[in-house]
Amino acid sequence: MANRQGNCYAFASIGREPARPFPHLFRTRGQKPSAPPERRPALSTNHLIDLYSDTQTKPSAGMRKAMADAEVGDEQRGEDPSTNLLQERVAELLGKEAALFLPSGTMCNQIAMLVHCRQGDEIIGAEVTHLFTSEAGGASALAGAQTWPIRCERGIFKGADVTAAVRAPGRHNPISRVVIIEQTVNRGGGAIWSIDEIADVAAATKQHGLVLHMDGARLMNAAVSSGVAADIMTTHVDTAWTDLSKGLGCPVGGVLVGSRAFIDEAWRWKHRLGGALRQSGILAAAGLYALDHNIQKLAEDHENAVALGNAVAAIEGLKLFSPRIESNMVFFESTLPEISSRQIFETLLARGVRMGMTYGNMIRAVTHLDVSSDDITRAGEILGQVVADLKAGLRKAS
Repeated sequence: MANRQGNCYAFASIGREPARPFPHLFRTRGQKPSAPPERRPALSTNHLIDLYSDTQTKPSAGMRKAMADAEVGDEQRGEDPSTNLLQERVAELLGKEAALFLPSGTMCNQIAMLVHCRQGDEIIGAEVTHLFTSEAGGASALAGAQTWPIRCERGIFKGADVTAAVRAPGRHNPISRVVIIEQTVNRGGGAIWSIDEIADVAAATKQHGLVLHMDGARLMNAAVSSGVAADIMTTHVDTAWTDLSKGLGCPVGGVLVGSRAFIDEAWRWKHRLGGALRQSGILAAAGLYALDHNIQKLAEDHENAVALGNAVAAIEGLKLFSPRIESNMVFFESTLPEISSRQIFETLLARGVRMGMTYGNMIRAVTHLDVSSDDITRAGEILGQVVADLKAGLRKAS
């Protein structure tokens, strides 16, 4: 098995600030907003600063109005104009022929695997990819596919790793069918796949006759941070999706893209899985609003993540998962022998800062639309005080 794991890129460019967005990144039709985008005001100190996930965002007043005013029809008959427009715009945004609005990103991944795979096929990807770790074994339960995890740094692997993982022909072996990459890599600390890295994996994927799928849960974060247009990010992949309910601030939804033939078959699976809707334009309108108003605000989330990372790095006894904060995630842990990461997490929560406990005894903080720069400053101050107070408690006990 070891020969199938291969080597992976290590991270570099320590401490680089994320790039600010540029107008050419987002090639969608529609009127540009004349007013500046909304951002929540800073929370007062007696309110929860919620850094658990970017899924914690709530629809803004402008988004709620867009939803209430949405023009709607029967989605299943292709008669919902808002849903149709969202699908057209995301297909154009990601440079693919067609798109399908779905209730969740997990359903986007699962339907993609159902279309691409037959029972007994194998999916290749990083061992930390969301499809393998966090979707309740859906690819196995639904598509009947098994997974081959590649060990690599921060969830980014090479074309050589794909070649090493591909099964040899033989009636006793599963058939290697799909390679999946996650953009950004959640369990890689928000790491971003570069275009060269994607192209390298895509070349190996094509050489072996496989399909390349992008889990684009935070694809727009990657585009804004890197300064690379979303459709360039997806040039080398066969299918992809982007999430609406994370950094873009929508209450629900993801949009899956690919060829027209792929999307036609994906529609079939949407019905089979109970994901087909009726007047879905009320939800799609939130996505349209987000495309017009919220993409550019992701840069602020990235700046806030860098600021929080700097605060963590300045606290003795805490260690960042990576000193390179590429997008909107900060992972860190306690290095103090008598103070656990969980103690810090629980004390933070008691003092009004919610983060998340994740794999490897790490704490994860995710910046988003509903957290201001003042909130981040306050969260950093509270974190420093929590660690100091826990240390003082140990000294008093001894």
